[in-house]
Amino acid sequence: SSKSRFSALNQQVLRFDEEEIKPLGAAERAGLIRHFRAALAHADIVILSDYGKGILLDGVAGDLIAICREAGKPVLVDPKGRDYARYAGATAITPNRKELGEAVGHAVFADDEIVAAARQLISAHGFDFVVATRSEKGMSVVGPDEARHIATQAREVFDVSGAGDTVIASFALALAVGADTVMAASIANAAGGVVVGKRGTARLTVEELTGALFRSHGPTAHKDAILDATSAARMVAAWKEEGLSVGFTNGCFDILHAGHVSLLHAARSQCDRLVLGLNSDASVRRLKGAGRPVNDQHDRACVLAALASVDAVVVFEEDTPLALIEALLPDILVKGADYTVDTVVGADVVQKAGGRVVLVDLVAGKSTTNTIGKLRAGGTTN
Repeated sequence: SSKSRFSALNQQVLRFDEEEIKPLGAAERAGLIRHFRAALAHADIVILSDYGKGILLDGVAGDLIAICREAGKPVLVDPKGRDYARYAGATAITPNRKELGEAVGHAVFADDEIVAAARQLISAHGFDFVVATRSEKGMSVVGPDEARHIATQAREVFDVSGAGDTVIASFALALAVGADTVMAASIANAAGGVVVGKRGTARLTVEELTGALFRSHGPTAHKDAILDATSAARMVAAWKEEGLSVGFTNGCFDILHAGHVSLLHAARSQCDRLVLGLNSDASVRRLKGAGRPVNDQHDRACVLAALASVDAVVVFEEDTPLALIEALLPDILVKGADYTVDTVVGADVVQKAGGRVVLVDLVAGKSTTNTIGKLRAGGTTN
């Protein structure tokens, strides 16, 4: 197959392909299956990228998917054409919006149309979920019972060549190291956004992806940084595998003030990644009494997740974060200097695991209780 791309003013306007499309012969097919089985033993996840050139025709895709399922390995498919029955049993498919519409026989645009089409394919072909890429609208992750729509960052698009390959590769890599589907999609979304901002078929560097993820974690609240304990434990393990140090701090953070921001900034300066354990509404109520929290856990988590110093927020229901600390085993446990090491919950757990406890200075006079008191007295919060 030979592809010729024609560009004008750095924009691709035409592609001309010269190719011969035909299914594999019997010997070729047997050889492919044999080599695939051997390689699968060393793989954590499989991508079948169907370019429509013949390799995955005549049941080959189904054979490879069955082998993956038998081996307990997830398999993602970047589909081609309108008949997705040949991908039946795959863990997921990653069509773009146009391909998704073609697969169900009608155009799809709105969120509810995307979800309905994806679930139609899930029901018909046994996929675990569908990841639909939607150009400037980002992507949608749709399962049988839930769906998430992930917005893309505004970016000038120079060339979409290779963007689909970048998205599925990034998504698969994130899943393989323990990310959940929504987090993996967020990473893939950021990766695709970087690539379309380059000219030609471009590669993605770690630094570019890291920068994109930090930008997406900037001035707006990103719910993708709000994790449950299980997802957070997987992410912490992945960070540690990369050689990154993981810090942890916790609190109610009811009305965010300068003292909170200072504490979190100091905590983040001690580590490469910071996880914040956030008391649930019920937990705050037990600790602080009636009338608290002022802001519910959803709002508090969204505000905290938007801070550059916070990499993940985990809401916990208990009165203390001990169980969460035991699950995450952070390298560094950070609290305010109004505590002593002996009174910090989880200090013994972290220290026994080889970690350390850091106490940071607080901003004098800054607390949610003081803020509420001034507001009730009709004074200012300065």
